[in-house]
Amino acid sequence: MIPGINAPFGYVAKLTGAGVDDLKLLFSFIISYPLAAVLKRIPDSRPNLKNIYIISIGLFFLIGLFDLYAGIRSILISAGGTYVVSYYIDGTLMPWIVFVFLMGHMSSNHIIRQRLDDPSQVDITGMQMVMIMKLSAFAWNVHDGRIKRDLLTDGQKEKAIYKMPGFLDYSAYVLFFPALFTGPAFDFNDYKRYIETTMFEVKKGDPAPPTRGQGRIPRSGTPATLKLVEGLVWILLFLQLGAYYYPGFVLTDQYWTYSFPRRVWYLYALGFTSRLKYYGVWTLTEGGCIMSGLGYNGIDPVTKKARWDRLNNVYPWGIESAQNARGYMEGWNKNTNNWLRNYVYLRVTPRGKKPGFRATLITFTTSAFWHGFYPGYYLTFVLGAFVQTVAKNFRRHIRPFFLKPDGKQATKYKIYYDAACWLITQTAFCFVTAPFVILGFSDSIKAWARVYFYCIVGVAASMAFFASPAKVWLVKRLDKRNHPHVLNRTMSDSRMPHLGMPDTEEIDRAVDEIKAEVEERRRRGSKVEFPSGEKLRHAISQRVYLNRNEKGEIVAIGDNKMDLDHVSETINETVMGSSGKKERGH
Repeated sequence: MIPGINAPFGYVAKLTGAGVDDLKLLFSFIISYPLAAVLKRIPDSRPNLKNIYIISIGLFFLIGLFDLYAGIRSILISAGGTYVVSYYIDGTLMPWIVFVFLMGHMSSNHIIRQRLDDPSQVDITGMQMVMIMKLSAFAWNVHDGRIKRDLLTDGQKEKAIYKMPGFLDYSAYVLFFPALFTGPAFDFNDYKRYIETTMFEVKKGDPAPPTRGQGRIPRSGTPATLKLVEGLVWILLFLQLGAYYYPGFVLTDQYWTYSFPRRVWYLYALGFTSRLKYYGVWTLTEGGCIMSGLGYNGIDPVTKKARWDRLNNVYPWGIESAQNARGYMEGWNKNTNNWLRNYVYLRVTPRGKKPGFRATLITFTTSAFWHGFYPGYYLTFVLGAFVQTVAKNFRRHIRPFFLKPDGKQATKYKIYYDAACWLITQTAFCFVTAPFVILGFSDSIKAWARVYFYCIVGVAASMAFFASPAKVWLVKRLDKRNHPHVLNRTMSDSRMPHLGMPDTEEIDRAVDEIKAEVEERRRRGSKVEFPSGEKLRHAISQRVYLNRNEKGEIVAIGDNKMDLDHVSETINETVMGSSGKKERGH
């Protein structure tokens, strides 16, 4: 640690009551902005100089600022072990050996942190959680680079590593300072394309975004600054509300004297306050990545301006306004969802088969294990899985009654359904996530008991309802109501609860709209053909984006580039086997 560096943080800590390490962590996020601006100005022709700069700043954060020699040791073990195993071991087991090694190493530190039980101190487990995402993805990408290309999806081909990286590239990837402590995580090829500036190549026909001097990295000061301001606002709100809404209060006698609605309100406010910290941290680190240029995501097809959402990790408005479990989960910790989807859920599924319950169970278990061993994590994830199942049943069997028979236009009562769904979703998830904040098993059960286990009762009643003859009655009523329109149902029951993936019904709708557009253009004399392969995936991706935008689910800067490789079979079924789906719908 640099001598005397704790003095200013200690002084501020006395004035604010915040922890010294918390202030230093916030300082590291903020100082990343000017440091990233310097990184961006290193000549594009000197990638190794950029690597050395990144490594130096990362080491300064770990040792000079936090005195985390244990962090250096953990990085050397995790990153070094991953590289050695990936280099010397070939075959399908290699990524799983890396995964087990990384999870086992982190688990020992999770146990140490849990025994220490001091949230005011910065420890290395948060950094290791990011490392697991990056390094396990690295191992899978090395594996993909060694097998036949025709066995890979397009997304896997793009991420595959065909040549083991050198020391500087790999070390800088691991120690990339704007995302060192809390993410966001990203694939090695993204970093390689960034450091070599091939990421910033402009497609033919797209306008080139403005750059500084002769460099290829577009100007990013304005979007980065906006993220900085937004992140600081979230942090300030967290500090203000944290004095009123904190986990320990739900266990006090005073909380028990509140009326039931007020107790539920406090749970909601506690969840919102806890989320504010993550909104702030993830927004600040995303802004640092944008300032460096790594957040660049091509040219927006609508505005024709540079997009900076490649590493977007959270969508606060989408969470707070969510009317269903999918919308709620879609906006939360998106990079982790992508990692679980691409490197756990799809990887445990045998090639040529669809993911099923086994893949879902392994994915949720991995997510809980990745977070640590506090019982509250497991209570949240287990109940959350049931909530998502119930929500899916309501969306499939109740929501269509509030749409017109064609299933596309809303009835005049839809606004009331939406309002009820928002209230139910928010009150359900504030109950579900309470143990995630409280952590202890007994305390979590006590907190649930003080609101009469209302969410568990609701889930149990809903599951019993949909397991009864009432479900068949609903289906018959809906089919009779919508006749002659066919209710489009899919095999979504076999799909995992949402982890960043577009719903099958969204793909069905997109394909139908593309078909209609092709037929209309043919009637006008055009010789256009229905797209296939990569063109079809791109067309569906854009159509899903536009449809979500119309519903207000994605803002202008949201993610409209979706990886649809994992739904290739669904696309084929939709295009070639729609009759089969219709038969299942009856």
